[in-house]
Amino acid sequence: MKHKDGKPFSHPHKSSRVVPMVILLVLLCGFSFYLGGIFCSEKDGYVSKDIAEDAESQSEINAGSGHIQIKPISFPECSSDYQDYTPCTDPKRWKKYSVHRLSFLERHCPPVFEKKECLVPPPDGYQTPIKWPKSRDECWYRNVPYDWINKQKSNQHWLRKEGEKFRFPGGGTMFPNGVSAYVDLMRDLIPEMHDGTIRTAIDTGCGVASWGGDLLDRGILTVSLAPRDNHEAQVQFALERGIPAILGIISTQRLPFPSNSFDMAHCSRCLIPWTEFGGIYLLEIHRILRPGGFWILSGPPVNYENRWRGWNTTIEDQKSDYEKLQDLLTSMCFTLYNKKDDIAVWQKSKDNTCYSKLAIPDAYPPKCDDGTEPDSAWYTPLRPCVVVPNPKLKKDLKSLPKWPERLHVGPERVADIRGGSVGSFRRDNSMWKVRAKHYKKLVQAIGSNKIRNVMDMNTLYGGFAAALISDPLWVMNVVSSYASNTLAVVYDRGLIGTYHDWCEAFSTYPRTYDLLHLDGLFTAESHRCEMKYVLLEMDRILRPNGYAIIRESNYYVDAVVVIAKGLRWGCRKEEAEKGFEKEKILVCQKKLWFSSNQYSR
Repeated sequence: MKHKDGKPFSHPHKSSRVVPMVILLVLLCGFSFYLGGIFCSEKDGYVSKDIAEDAESQSEINAGSGHIQIKPISFPECSSDYQDYTPCTDPKRWKKYSVHRLSFLERHCPPVFEKKECLVPPPDGYQTPIKWPKSRDECWYRNVPYDWINKQKSNQHWLRKEGEKFRFPGGGTMFPNGVSAYVDLMRDLIPEMHDGTIRTAIDTGCGVASWGGDLLDRGILTVSLAPRDNHEAQVQFALERGIPAILGIISTQRLPFPSNSFDMAHCSRCLIPWTEFGGIYLLEIHRILRPGGFWILSGPPVNYENRWRGWNTTIEDQKSDYEKLQDLLTSMCFTLYNKKDDIAVWQKSKDNTCYSKLAIPDAYPPKCDDGTEPDSAWYTPLRPCVVVPNPKLKKDLKSLPKWPERLHVGPERVADIRGGSVGSFRRDNSMWKVRAKHYKKLVQAIGSNKIRNVMDMNTLYGGFAAALISDPLWVMNVVSSYASNTLAVVYDRGLIGTYHDWCEAFSTYPRTYDLLHLDGLFTAESHRCEMKYVLLEMDRILRPNGYAIIRESNYYVDAVVVIAKGLRWGCRKEEAEKGFEKEKILVCQKKLWFSSNQYSR
């Protein structure tokens, strides 16, 4: 061969090509290791000395061969005034946001340069939470040291302080004599609560979640919802008791749930102005409620004929409010199902024929246009229009399998997911039965009263939660806002969950989960989130002495171990089940420690 100038072309010696190729390969590997190391997930656990040292040694070897070293990080303690820190609903930042429709209570996460890089301490005197089911009725005062509700609602029996504990008598604004009698009356009005037809519920303005707690024994799983505030700590009380709850408010953004998913929605004197702003709050309830599902309201303006004197208003005003509410509900295809005393129940239409009237010009409220995605619910603005259920979906509440059969039947909506099918659903179900059995060998606390509040941080169909359904725990199934939208399938099988972006803080208080489970989250999202912030967030929401199960490639497991040492965790690496040799399982436990002026336990 010759150059274009006619001179002969000489091949370089083979070794002269190998050297630059090796250098290039090393640089690329180092760069990829750096990118991969950016993202990691915190898991509660003490980093055992031998694993941590092995991982650090390996990182040094990698550094010597061209890889960027993963340096151990030592995180300082946050000051004591951060013991109930909720980064995206922080009262210290409320003044920056509008009071219109209470939008300051919604999620407003700090920018990266304002994120805290410290470990949130427990309150002085914090103790291991009381175990379920005893925790439903009592909790340690020092774990949730807020006495405002006790003082302001003492006549309604939400809770009362007795010595070192809070007791929960089961009272509420509309049921001061006990929640059980209140639910009994509700069951008389809604026979579907008896036979497994109703499985999932949402309680807006949940108080201390006594309603949701009572329903657990009746086979109904409730998401209790309340905003963060300066005094009441309602969601923190709920989770301390072992009752599912999440921080949230119906304001300007959609709730982080798919459409047509809850079988029942409840509001007990939650003071939401349902008929204002074009009925936008009730339209959101309509979106997330399943066709044939029930909306329950107790308190004003229900039973205004007998109650108006206690509501600081006139009977004429209350009558007008009730008529406006009834007109609004009728316009969005609800019918009054039953009513007695202070409780009224409406049912969402079971079919789509009612919605044809929304095509009429100037219909109020109007039908949402076809460009509105019904399940889009992560930072999606509320709109004053009716989300009409997909006519392709044939199953309303009555035609769904009853609980618990619903858990293992392939949901109709699985076919809407790319690559989804009833077959893939069944394979996933079978796989998680095997995995859960293996997990119980690795963490013997699973299935005991030591673990109550569980989170599956990146679920697909809720298989992990389904495999643990017989254990005394509940699972918050989290679907990434960047992943395939499978959350509707989770709800269709009778489980609960939420959308979330793990580059941000989760909508809960510190120390609210006993077990965090992660399956391949680092692999899926290592390009978006910085390791230390995800680790710190997981540490924030995990209870002291709680566990974490991280299922990942060996590459990411080793990275987690190095960083975990700075979080005061102890971890051990385990093999995955037979047939999954490429994956490793990291089991960690978070240490119970107190601020530096307290001795560490």
